[in-house]
Amino acid sequence: MFRVPGKGFIKALYLFLMKQLFIALSVFGLCFSSTNLYSQFPPPVGQAGTTAIFKDSSVFVSWANACKVIRGLQDISVPSAGYADVGDSSLAIGPAGTNGVVSLGDGGLAILQFNIPISNGVGPDFAVFENSFDGQFLELALVEVSSDGVNYFRFPAISNTDTTTQTWSFGLTDATKINNLAGKYKAEYGTPFDLSDIQDNPLLDKQWITHVKVIDVVGCIQNQYCVRDANQHIINDPWPTAFGSGGFDLDAVGVIHQQTVGVKELELQDVSVYPNPATDILYVNLSSINYFVEVINVMGEVVLKSENKSGTTSIYLYQLTQGIYTIRIASNGKQKQIKFVKH
Repeated sequence: MFRVPGKGFIKALYLFLMKQLFIALSVFGLCFSSTNLYSQFPPPVGQAGTTAIFKDSSVFVSWANACKVIRGLQDISVPSAGYADVGDSSLAIGPAGTNGVVSLGDGGLAILQFNIPISNGVGPDFAVFENSFDGQFLELALVEVSSDGVNYFRFPAISNTDTTTQTWSFGLTDATKINNLAGKYKAEYGTPFDLSDIQDNPLLDKQWITHVKVIDVVGCIQNQYCVRDANQHIINDPWPTAFGSGGFDLDAVGVIHQQTVGVKELELQDVSVYPNPATDILYVNLSSINYFVEVINVMGEVVLKSENKSGTTSIYLYQLTQGIYTIRIASNGKQKQIKFVKH
């Protein structure tokens, strides 16, 4: 008995039979020309050099605690076919391999949030889990991150899969030809992502990642529907997947590196900072008598400071460049830090 979590017995059996056909054709030299392209990235689970991380690994310190899903169509070229409908956003919350999956559909996306922000450490910082049957039938997704929930930045995805022929609905993909794409590994094994791979930007604080966005790769090689990688190469993966479980099947996002102090652990209460984002002036309101305010850039440097008696204080931002800053308010041995964006 073959089983694909969330996809059903019929699809699993069909995939198994088609895989056997594909292997048979390969033996007789009739497989797709993609086999002739060079391979350069880590291989599937079980092979030397793989970067796959098992769901129960001790490297995971937390998991996404909130998720919003925007569904994509079952077949982007046939809008009347309707949207993907397997699972719901709650299934992407918590540890991998426990809740099931949510299917995104063609070009659908999920935005995940975390109790404590992800930080940029040594090596991979988080991993995305899909439910590939065996690590060869791969449904891929782009991954983006944000430190303010507004500005998102994409990992430089690479796909060297041949695009002369469309990877058909249950076709196979060579994991060694793709990089920085979620869905590279089979179920219960996460694809790791290192924040250092994203180019530095003043609107991204890699030490304070609050949101991870997972976007289904449509997989179609036709220009009107295709998705391109960082080299503007078309990403070819199984298409069409015209069923309710079509597209990327998100299982979970596991955190490897996170801030040592989260927002909920900071002590000072009854503080309001507004507007956020701010342009010229940021207002701080606190009922305490005597408090200090510091504005800190992403390099950890104090760029503005103020000592205040009580009530509302105006922080003038004219001299600051656009980007993400931290405002630290301290009073009577307590403090609070809040991220804000300067436009």
